[in-house]
Amino acid sequence: MPVARWTNLVLNLMSLVLVVAGLGLVGSFFFAPSFSGPSAASETAGPEDFSVPVIEQREQPGAVEPGEPDPQNVVGEVPEDKTLRLTIPQMSRVENALIPYAAGDDEESLREYAAIHLAGSGFPWEREANVYVAGHRLGYPNTGSFLAFFDLNRLQEGDEVTVTDANGRDYTYRVFRSFVVEPTDVSVTEPLEGRNILTLQTCTLPDYTQRLIVQAEKVEDGS
Repeated sequence: MPVARWTNLVLNLMSLVLVVAGLGLVGSFFFAPSFSGPSAASETAGPEDFSVPVIEQREQPGAVEPGEPDPQNVVGEVPEDKTLRLTIPQMSRVENALIPYAAGDDEESLREYAAIHLAGSGFPWEREANVYVAGHRLGYPNTGSFLAFFDLNRLQEGDEVTVTDANGRDYTYRVFRSFVVEPTDVSVTEPLEGRNILTLQTCTLPDYTQRLIVQAEKVEDGS
């Protein structure tokens, strides 16, 4: 991945860490008294609990601008609109959900949509990429974020996820692993050599101190 794009991605991810942590506190305020699922009433994490690494940006001749596809890494037509749609049959609130391409500190997008496609990460139409999608576990009532990724933990190895681009082309991904990381672990945004993967992120319950990561590999480009 070009250095400029990687640096931009890291900065976006760090912004996302802070925003999601803060909104996790809001979610616990709404749901702690009456939640029938896992309790959100225990001690929660706050933005002050995260350390943000300083990434030194280095110039690289011929680097692709952040967010722009590398022509040598593209398969098929590249949509002008970077908006995606996401369908996950095992998740009750993620069916043809609109996923905007947004920075990690875009609070409005994080609140209004089921998830965001993290700016600076990969695209489904690339040969090698990490398409990084993050959504709230609790979110805000009466918005697209409400409980959007609450049941992300239901996904198991072999489950399929469909990503649709703005041109209507479907991409099928198959889950191959899930794990938990610290909020500052940016290694989960890195692509895997020779593979196009989708990374889904949400907070862990009940205290939001870590991140649940589910990764799936592209197995089919639709029409």
